[in-house]
Amino acid sequence: MKPEKHCEPSQDCAFRTTIGGQALIEGILMRGPEKQAIVVRNQEGELEVKEQKLKLIKDRYPILGAPFIRGVVNFLASLVEGVKALMWSAEFYPDDQGEETPSKFEQWLEKRFGSEGLMKWIIGIAVAAGIAFAIALFIILPTLFTSGLLYFFPDAPMWLRNLLEGVVKLVIFFCYLYFCSRLKDIHRTFQYHGAEHKTIFCYERGLELTVENARKMPRHHPRCGTSFLFVVIVVAVLASCVVFALPGIRDVAANPLVRILLHLVLLPIVVAITYEINRFIGRHDNPVTRVLSAPGMWMQNFTTFEPDDSMLEVAIHALKIVLPEKAGADAW
Repeated sequence: MKPEKHCEPSQDCAFRTTIGGQALIEGILMRGPEKQAIVVRNQEGELEVKEQKLKLIKDRYPILGAPFIRGVVNFLASLVEGVKALMWSAEFYPDDQGEETPSKFEQWLEKRFGSEGLMKWIIGIAVAAGIAFAIALFIILPTLFTSGLLYFFPDAPMWLRNLLEGVVKLVIFFCYLYFCSRLKDIHRTFQYHGAEHKTIFCYERGLELTVENARKMPRHHPRCGTSFLFVVIVVAVLASCVVFALPGIRDVAANPLVRILLHLVLLPIVVAITYEINRFIGRHDNPVTRVLSAPGMWMQNFTTFEPDDSMLEVAIHALKIVLPEKAGADAW
C-alpha cells in the first residue's frame, strides 16, 4: 500500500500525521483516527494482529474533547489502552517459570466478576500502580529530598526551593531513562520505538511503506511521547513557582506535606496545559517550536534505538492497518 505523496524524499515534510504508537513486548501499538492496531511477533516469528475500531469518549460527551479538558482525558485513555496492549503482547512471551497459581484475591475477583471483570480489575490496578509510581518518583521523592536538604537552610527563599526541586525532578527523570535504556529487554522495546518513528516518518514523506524506505528515516520524532513527559516536568516546575509564590500559599508551601498535596492538585492542570503546548508544537515548524522540542528530541537518545528489519516489518504492518480510508483525514 502506497500512501499519498506529501513531499519529495529530499525535502522536510510539511505533512504531519496524528497517527502515533507505543512500543510493546516484541510489538507495536499503532493508533490512527479511526482504528487501533496491535501487532506482535510471536516466538515462532509470525505476526499476531489485533485491531479494533476506535470508540472515542468525546463522541459521546463532546465537552471532553474541549481544549484543556481533552489533555487529561486523552492521557488517561492512553494509559489504559497502553496497559491493555502491553498485557496482550506479554501473553505471547510467558515467564519461563510456567503458569503461576492465581492468588486468593484473583480467585475471588474472577468468581465475583468473571474473567472479563478480572481483566478490568487487573488493568485498573496496573494503571493506578503506574500513576502512583510516577507520583512517588517525580513528586514525593523530590519534595522530601529538597525539604530534607533545605532543613539545614531554613532561611532559603521560596524561589530557591522551587528551583532546586525542579532540578532534582529532572535529574531523577534523566537517570530513570538512562538506567531503563541499559536493561536488555527495555533496550529491545526501545528499538521497536525507533521502528515506530521511522515508519511514521516514511509515511509522512509520502514514500512507499517498505523496510528499505523506512530504514533510511530518522529515529527521533518531534511529536514523541518522551517530549510530552519532559514538558510535563518543566510546566510543573513553572506552575509550582507561580502558585507557591502566591500570598497565603507562600507561608505554608515550605511544609513538605502541603507541597505534595499542592503538586497533586496542580497535576491535572499541568497535564492539560502540556497537552495543548505539544499540539501547538506539533502543528508548527519554526525556530521557536524547534527550540521547544529540542530537549525532547535529545532525550530520545535514551528511549529510541535503531531497529532491525523485522521490527520495521511489524511497525509497517501496524501502520497500514490504521491508515484512514480518506487520504489526509489523519492530518495533524
